[in-house]
Amino acid sequence: MNTFRFWILVSIVAISGFSQGMLLPLLAVMLEKSGTSSSLNGLNASALYIGILLASPFMEQPLRKFGYRPVIIFGGLLVFVSIALFPLWHTFWFWFVLRLLIGIGDHALHFATQTWITSSSPKERRGRNISLYGLFFGVGFAAGPLMTPLVDLNPALPFIFSSVLCLIGWAFVFFLKNEYPEQEIGISSFSQSLKRFSQAWKYAWVAFLPPLGYGILETSINGIFPVYGLRIGMDVTDISLLLTAFAVGGILTQLPLGIMSDRYGRRSILTVILFFGFLAFVGASFMEHSFVGLIICLSAAGMLLGSTFSLGISFMTDLTPTHLLPTGNLMCGIFFSIGSLVGPFVGGFFIQHFQQLSFFHILSVLMLFIFSAVFFSKKGATVATTSMKQNEQAL
Repeated sequence: MNTFRFWILVSIVAISGFSQGMLLPLLAVMLEKSGTSSSLNGLNASALYIGILLASPFMEQPLRKFGYRPVIIFGGLLVFVSIALFPLWHTFWFWFVLRLLIGIGDHALHFATQTWITSSSPKERRGRNISLYGLFFGVGFAAGPLMTPLVDLNPALPFIFSSVLCLIGWAFVFFLKNEYPEQEIGISSFSQSLKRFSQAWKYAWVAFLPPLGYGILETSINGIFPVYGLRIGMDVTDISLLLTAFAVGGILTQLPLGIMSDRYGRRSILTVILFFGFLAFVGASFMEHSFVGLIICLSAAGMLLGSTFSLGISFMTDLTPTHLLPTGNLMCGIFFSIGSLVGPFVGGFFIQHFQQLSFFHILSVLMLFIFSAVFFSKKGATVATTSMKQNEQAL
């Protein structure tokens, strides 16, 4: 694919990751200090992913009609304006609406960039390119939580800094030449879009589980763990460092795991990292009162599980016909959003009503469940892939 375009796209994704990584812990801490319950705190964090789900059924048609660049421009502008408005009014529902709008904008941005990259990447470099996409998002996400302590200097400062970055990234999109995804003749109605959802599910359902799990994992750790940490006696600086350790772990292994998946197969790499990710969270449940122990366990978990979303996208691309790639990318985003919605609410409910158990117990059970589903679905996925190849050869 075009090198200049690729680096512009992944840079935009890095800025988006920075904004998300900043907002989750920052707003969680600010709401907690204002007396908001953990359940409502989790609900507020879920607003971003509610926005993604609300926009998802209407996202594919504009992409096919207008192309990649206009969708990215729309998403970037919506995110920039919404972040800039946060300091105007410190109230639960105003922030809820802004997060909803950010969810819509972020989804438009990520959906278009993911589809553009996956559609234009050769198979032998697909894992590498998508891992770089995940790597840049992870770099931004890792830097985001470091903005949280700035709220003590000036509550508006983190939002101003993030909105300026978004504006800079948004401006670079105008240098890109617009392109369109591959079209399937005769299919343009909303009902046929729903049919494509069904077809994509048939081919690649197993590939949607890692994005689902990563959505739960990411928002639980970044949105609810700060609340849990405060309640067990941690300070804000230690919490920020732990969140950064998890994100940095994912950054370190994102590209190596992507390259390994090109060589050894996406499924093999996914089953290994999911199983050992389960063990890392089991270890964290025994180490939560030791800062050093926690930073080791969360770094290991990040190194293992920080690539589950990008590997899921690459896995989906392997299993899905080319004309269904926009649909497949959209469904990866939908499943990530469902997981992201479930994560903060369940996490908040868990720490409020099951105080005798560790927060990390729920994460370890989740990783074990997804590992089992991916591992034992091997035969069914192989049959679906064989069928897809036969259909493409027939065409």
